[in-house]
Amino acid sequence: MKKLINDPKSVVDESVQGFGLAHADLVTVSTDPTFIRRLDAPVSGKVALVSGGGSGHEPLHAGFVGKGMLDAAVPGAVFTSPTPAQILPATLAVDSGAGVVHIVKNYTGDVLNFETAAELAEAEGISIRTVLVNDDVAVEDSLYTAGRRGVGGTVLVEKIAGAAAERGDDLDTVASTASRVNANVRSMGVALSACTVPHAGTPSFDLAEDEVEIGIGIHGEPGRHRIPLESADAITDRLLEPVLSELGISRGDRVLLFVNGMGGTPLSELYIVYRRAAQVLADRGAVVERSLVGNYITALEMQGCSISVLRLDDELTELWDAPVHTAALRWGA
Repeated sequence: MKKLINDPKSVVDESVQGFGLAHADLVTVSTDPTFIRRLDAPVSGKVALVSGGGSGHEPLHAGFVGKGMLDAAVPGAVFTSPTPAQILPATLAVDSGAGVVHIVKNYTGDVLNFETAAELAEAEGISIRTVLVNDDVAVEDSLYTAGRRGVGGTVLVEKIAGAAAERGDDLDTVASTASRVNANVRSMGVALSACTVPHAGTPSFDLAEDEVEIGIGIHGEPGRHRIPLESADAITDRLLEPVLSELGISRGDRVLLFVNGMGGTPLSELYIVYRRAAQVLADRGAVVERSLVGNYITALEMQGCSISVLRLDDELTELWDAPVHTAALRWGA
């Protein structure tokens, strides 16, 4: 294992400290317990958004804390849910009195711990709404989940719901908007190589040099099937077809196309995937109105990518375009 770390046990703490120092103009970091909050939070009268999950998926979630997105992010150990003892203080720290939306990827540990934290917060008088993200079409009931996993669509949920909160929507409206994004986005990923969790020291699964795993999860969970390596276009087609079928994308539909890197794939390759996906959508008569390409929800150094498609309408497009200023996503602000 070759990694730029000091001690596997201190990876998350030292990474979060570095993030806070690098982005002190945007966030402040709490170290006991660990969470990251927007520098100006709580924002008076604004619904707050809190998300989190295991570390190793950077820039998710800390990289999306700031104006127009999250008010707080709660990092757990690598690929391990944060605890209620972290989630509750983060929730309390950003509540302005307008309530808090918890955005939770559908992994069993995350769901249970956010649920506990929400109950504790409500006991203290804070109104909580929880939105589960479960956009992965690859498998159900995997190693980490009951039901479908939350993957790349999480970024889109956080951005659009964050914009709704920023414009002053009330708690139920923000939660409803987040749920609407989740209902209209689907994703699927592929792994070309495994990743190595620092405290484990060995790759999370075995994959031959001439094999890829179709439908991989962001923790290295198995996907739909393992196949011999194919061309980028062929792999893109394999990922995109079930996504489009699930959404029922047809001629005239307006979409956002998101090609996400898993951490170890060059941007040049992600654009090759984007090129083919855009071509397939055009052939179907769909209109790609917005796009996002890059490493936004990763699995450490895994080579691979995921493709997410979000069906757009006028309001979702407006909210996507709204100003955002975070470490990992920023425009118009």
